[in-house]
Amino acid sequence: MTQPATSAGQPLVQPRLDAGSGFPTLLRKELLRFWKVSFQTIAAPVITALLYLLVFAHVLEGRVTVYGTVPYTSFLIPGLMMMSMLQNAFANPSSSLIQSRITGNLVFMLLPPLSHRDIFGAYVLAAIARGLAVGLCVWAVALFFVPLAPAHPLWVLVFAVLACGIMGTLGLIAGLWSEKFDQLAAFQNFLIMPATFLSGVFYSIHTLPPFWQSVSHWNPIFYTIDGFRFGFFSVSDVSPWHSLAVVTAVFLALSTYALRLLSSGYKLRN
Repeated sequence: MTQPATSAGQPLVQPRLDAGSGFPTLLRKELLRFWKVSFQTIAAPVITALLYLLVFAHVLEGRVTVYGTVPYTSFLIPGLMMMSMLQNAFANPSSSLIQSRITGNLVFMLLPPLSHRDIFGAYVLAAIARGLAVGLCVWAVALFFVPLAPAHPLWVLVFAVLACGIMGTLGLIAGLWSEKFDQLAAFQNFLIMPATFLSGVFYSIHTLPPFWQSVSHWNPIFYTIDGFRFGFFSVSDVSPWHSLAVVTAVFLALSTYALRLLSSGYKLRN
């Protein structure tokens, strides 16, 4: 079979698409997206966490101890770190997708040779990077108030990465589902915010009545914070291995669901 010819009689050479993955480019784009506006995406959450720390530490320091020996300000810092990481890990992919949808440039993500795994990996890794950056900055600022060092750095890192992975995946799902900013805001206000604030950021669940303790155990965010605190103090409300099992299971379940949405082109191709 002969090749089609141009008007000059020369064979028309069809351009060959690059078979490589666009994953590094998409990841770099998502990383630069929050880093270019780091005053808003990193500095602002750190200031918010600092305000929480100043208010609660001023009111309750010296009046409350947790786990019998942990001063309240020390107890509060890991909770504020995790809360900031969770909220920002969720915000990164969800805001990126909804902005791309509203501005009409979401189609450009479908043109390069990107598999659904490439898209998932780029968005979730960027969310983890932003969450860890915010958490590290909150901890650095908090060191001016309390010299808090983790007793088990590996536990701290594992729960930080898994927690940001959970919220990054949930943010990806929310960004795919939402077609308008108010739908995304509903997702944040009625699911993310209550689950975060009712997960033991400001208190130990052992101070709650038995009914609310039982309710807290159904909140997966509680296990991310409790396991994260164990990495600092070697004590927690539940076993860190139990928390690790729950957090890992939730991350795998959400990742499977998000990959299915992406592979089907949910609200991307149709």
